Amino acid sequence: MKNEVILVNKLNQEIGSGEKIKAHKEGKLHRAFSIFIFNSKGQLMIQQRAKAKYHSGGLWSNTCCSHPRPKEKTEDAAKRRLEEEMGFVCDLKEIFSFTYKAKIGNLIEHEFNHVFIGQYDDVASLNRDEANDWKWIDLKELKKDISTNPNKYTVWFKIAIKRVGKYLRNKRI
Repeated sequence: MKNEVILVNKLNQEIGSGEKIKAHKEGKLHRAFSIFIFNSKGQLMIQQRAKAKYHSGGLWSNTCCSHPRPKEKTEDAAKRRLEEEMGFVCDLKEIFSFTYKAKIGNLIEHEFNHVFIGQYDDVASLNRDEANDWKWIDLKELKKDISTNPNKYTVWFKIAIKRVGKYLRNKRI
């Protein structure tokens, strides 16, 4: 069950489960989440994915992302993975979800992605199997760097950050 993902239809209704790599090879729609942690200065914590990851290794991305396990609530999975990957916990709030499909190498990312935000003002304690590095970055600087160097960033991060920025312009964390 540890390496299984929740397969869903386009309405995010569970239709079963499947082995994670197989779901990515076959492009099956499955549930995922992305976490965006900001500090009190409004900077976003981003991570550089471990080079050994099964896809997108070495690319910069949002604070944490993963998949809930079968029978696990998405919010519970998000809290679990944030602590496992980045070494801290904080309150999380789901702000939107989106579906995307992208070919990445010989895999197909086809995810119903739930986006969470939170606030934290300390340092991360990385799980080196998951991330090589992390940093705080201002959103204006990030936007400029994504525009200049889009290949440094993960596909889902480039999609989600636009909507996260729009959300933040209209609301508070």
